[in-house]
Amino acid sequence: MNTNSTRTPCIGVCSTTSVGDAICRGCKRYAFEVIRWNGYTDMEKEAVLRRIEALTVQIMQDKFVILSEELLMTGVTRHKLPVNPSLSPYCWLHNLLKKGRPESLVLADYGVAVTQAYRHVPLEGLAELVDEELLVLGEAHFARYFQSVDSLA
Repeated sequence: MNTNSTRTPCIGVCSTTSVGDAICRGCKRYAFEVIRWNGYTDMEKEAVLRRIEALTVQIMQDKFVILSEELLMTGVTRHKLPVNPSLSPYCWLHNLLKKGRPESLVLADYGVAVTQAYRHVPLEGLAELVDEELLVLGEAHFARYFQSVDSLA
């Protein structure tokens, strides 16, 4: 993976440094990862990015279908949003929903559709639901793989 194309997964809405959250509401890194990021090796950065990608894809695929990666990339680029082309397009879409204004987005213009199960939910509410679910998954992952290690020390 080329970590030089995206030095950091930050999308400019950091809540770990501004309000003290344990998990950033923007990029979904843990606070200690945000703080230590510049000291991480490429392999460590890749591991963080792949964890966030796996959690994001799991949630996003349930709610959205990407019909055109090209349209999505064009739209994300047009909005000048940070994007890592080596990550899943569902990560690009998540950045669009986080940094864009969901209430004014027409997903078809980005080559994206909402799955049948969620078509009744307004896009703004769907974006909030995605973030809530990502936070829950991130917290569960942290509890499983990081807190248990701390408690043994």
